[in-house]
Amino acid sequence: MSQFLIAADSCSDLPLDFVIEHDITIIPMLFHFKQEAFLNYPDQREITNRAFYDRLRDKQVAKTSQINPKDFIAAIEPFVKEGNDVLVVTLSSLLSGSYNSMVIGRQELLEKYPDRKIIIVDSLLASLGEGFLIYQAVLARKEGKSIEETGAFLESIKLKDCALFTVDELGTLQRGGRISLTKAIFGSFLNMKPILKIDDSGRLVPFAKARGRKNAISILLETFDNKLQDERAVFISHADNPDEAENVRNEILKRHPNIGTIVVGEIGPIIGAHTGPGTIAIFFLGDQR
Repeated sequence: MSQFLIAADSCSDLPLDFVIEHDITIIPMLFHFKQEAFLNYPDQREITNRAFYDRLRDKQVAKTSQINPKDFIAAIEPFVKEGNDVLVVTLSSLLSGSYNSMVIGRQELLEKYPDRKIIIVDSLLASLGEGFLIYQAVLARKEGKSIEETGAFLESIKLKDCALFTVDELGTLQRGGRISLTKAIFGSFLNMKPILKIDDSGRLVPFAKARGRKNAISILLETFDNKLQDERAVFISHADNPDEAENVRNEILKRHPNIGTIVVGEIGPIIGAHTGPGTIAIFFLGDQR
């Protein structure tokens, strides 16, 4: 097995058991409600996802912060100092400045440890879409690929890593400045549910809308059916609505019984601060996003 470490920011939303099993180093990201700040860890040690979404339901506004170079160095240097090479997968550089901060931190570390390799991959994704790319890195490492080969492999497939979301309520989008108050009120009155994707540039953009949750999930699944090209793995994430995520999982397996691996996880606070409670997302490999 190729010996290099895999690291990611906590926006990857990987389940804790996956992080432990595959020894993934997670760099926590910061978020806050007014003056109350929390670090987002996979074990939810500072605040649970349920408590976070309850605050959003109470119309509190969460703000997120990027990882700075100092935080990156503090997280990665102990491993580099011990002689390890590190592959890092990050949240989309168009959704956060964390990628640029990590590049700055990487340069400082390589000046101090010139014999080490630190490769940073901008996933141009978020949540378990980023996590899905990390899963591919784990598989590549198990196959014996080197850190350079694994980094190149991730770069070659990341624009085939599809990310589809549907948002259940518009209040969080409005309070976060993503849509206007008028659109939120009008959309809520009509029970409109946006369906979004992450495009090739790494932005979360709407591509359809439906009246009612049932129709939104139907469009989400139809889009998934049309775009799916690789049945080896599918990831599903939810924002404090596990029963609905399980229903989506069962429907996917009914439509595609040959899918090899399905991972269901939670959308954590970093993306949940923008999309709100009740969001459902599907991540998979297609021909293109």
